[in-house]
Amino acid sequence: MREVDPCLTPRGRQFEIWKNAPNPMLTFVKRLDVTRLVKISKRKHLKFNMLLCYCIGKAALAQKEFYLLPVGDKLMQFDKIAINSQVMNHAGDVSSCDIEFGGDFERYSRDYMTYTTDVARSRVDRDLSNECMVIGTSAVIDTELEFGGGMYSGIFNNPFIIWGRYSRRWFKYCLNISFQFHHTQMDGAHAAQFLERVQREIDNLKI
Repeated sequence: MREVDPCLTPRGRQFEIWKNAPNPMLTFVKRLDVTRLVKISKRKHLKFNMLLCYCIGKAALAQKEFYLLPVGDKLMQFDKIAINSQVMNHAGDVSSCDIEFGGDFERYSRDYMTYTTDVARSRVDRDLSNECMVIGTSAVIDTELEFGGGMYSGIFNNPFIIWGRYSRRWFKYCLNISFQFHHTQMDGAHAAQFLERVQREIDNLKI
């Protein structure tokens, strides 16, 4: 992570517009067809949430907007991306687990299982925010969700994705996801492209 001059980046104008906004976050909601993930999860005995996080990471990896993030009153440049998972720990509370993402499925799958298990057992958060641009995720699988509104604390500007339990629609499985992002980091068109890319990664996943 390193500070960059906003004027020397494609997001300089947006940084000036949104840096003092009381709530610079936008939230988009999209219904995904996750039929392929459900089938792979059942056939390969892999966690559905891990598969979805992998597709989210793959979609973000190729999009340059994810490597810039406002942190406080500065614009920071990152070289790496991580996916955060909220983990139910052994005390029944929620702990946070950041996992670096480089695009290799075998490594990510192994790291996901290792680090989420460690965090659940130790109840110690795993924080990579000084090394990676972290995409937050939260899976609320106790119910189906039409919409999951994000919270803007004024401290964390990271993109954040929320989903609930997937549902069956005839012969397909569907899942609504809510994607919250900082307007300095990307515009609506970039967010829409990202969500479309997530669906393509799901459709084309081969493991």
